[in-house]
Formats: sequence, structure tokens, C-alpha cells
Amino acid sequence: MSIKGIFPIDKWDFKSESILADLPPDVYEMLIAHKSEQIYKKNEVLFREGSYPSGIFYITKGKVKKYKVDNDGKEQIIYLANTGQLIGYHAILSEDRYPDSAAVIEESTIAFIPKEDFLKALDYSPLLNNRLLKTLSHEFAVLANSLTMFAQKTVRERLALQLIIIREKYKENYVEGMSIEINISREDLASLVGTARENIVRVLTEFKEDNILETKGRKIMIKDVGKLIKIANYK
Repeated sequence: MSIKGIFPIDKWDFKSESILADLPPDVYEMLIAHKSEQIYKKNEVLFREGSYPSGIFYITKGKVKKYKVDNDGKEQIIYLANTGQLIGYHAILSEDRYPDSAAVIEESTIAFIPKEDFLKALDYSPLLNNRLLKTLSHEFAVLANSLTMFAQKTVRERLALQLIIIREKYKENYVEGMSIEINISREDLASLVGTARENIVRVLTEFKEDNILETKGRKIMIKDVGKLIKIANYK
């Protein structure tokens, strides 16, 4: 089932794919002049909070979690980035250290673009600048909505909302009626929702009993996204 028209996914999910899409050849060549690519195994770290950036990362294939760690070592996932997205550019733009950490949640192919090439392309291309500003503006709105969600919604509502958002990220070559598998650990899901793992397991069991989803190991198959939208109570 498509959620187009019944759920405002853009309020909860920002995409950076459009930043590099169909760039003029000279700008694109400038960006990738010294690009390198590497395969990362699940849970491998791309960068850590507090370190200095030396470039930006482009997700050629896979998924990356951006997260912060508190004084007790507890992880809070801020966002899941998908194939085609850029990450790590905030610190370069602000000329500061990384404000968060990033790690892959499944085996992923990640391209690295050196800081010098990224800044050179930005100086050269007004189009690239405009796209980046537009993405940053949308990203701010999404994060503001997320803060409101944590402050006002129950664990059940937050989990329903996150499952809707994650489901969209796992839609690849989607055809109406196709089953979408979400492959995410319960620990990462708990970190996204902002609760304990035990609460996630309990609410997932309730959703299974209500015939909203099925599980197989760590995989989650959404059967009735319409019911999740009602539970999320996003209005």
C-alpha cells in the first residue's frame, strides 16, 4: 500500500539525494575528482562525534544511522540515512567537529569525497549551494517535528510513526501489493523511538496480535500500514 496522500512523509523524512542529482558535468567531475569507495560491514563507524571532518560521505548502497551517545554510553539515533544520501557535510559547512556519530546498520558501500573537493565545488556552483541550503532547511523542519514527537507522543505512537518512516526507506523498486521487509535490530529501533528494548518488544507483540505486522528474526513485515498511520496519530 502506498501512503501517498494519506501520510505526510516529508514532515518526518528528509532526503539529500537531490543535492547531487543531475548536476552539470563540470561540477560533478569536480566533486568526484578524488572520490574513493569502500565496503563497510554492519556496525562499522564512519565518523565519531567530536572528531574533525576530512570529507563527506555518499551512500552508494546501504543504510547509515546518525546518533549521539550520552554520558552513560546510551545511544540515541537521530536519523537513518538511505542509499543516495549525503552525510557528514554539516561539520564542514560549520567549520567545526562532527556534532554526532555515524555507523552503517547493514553492509554498505560508501563513497568518500575529500573536503577540499566539496568546498571547491560549492564555491564554483550556485546550483549546488542552493540545493544544499534547501536540504538543510528541510532537515531542520524534520528535526523540529521529531523533537515534538518525543515530547508529546506515547511509546506506542512513536513506534508506529518510526515504522512508517523506516518502511519508506526500505521501499526499493516497490510495486503496489509488494511486501516490504524492514531489517533493523530491536536495539536500534528502541534508540530511534527513545525507549527501552523491552518496550519495543512488547509493543511489536501487540502489533502482531492486531495483525498489523509480522516478524521473522529481526525482520519486520508491515501488513497494514493504514492501521499504523491511525496509531501514530500524527495530526
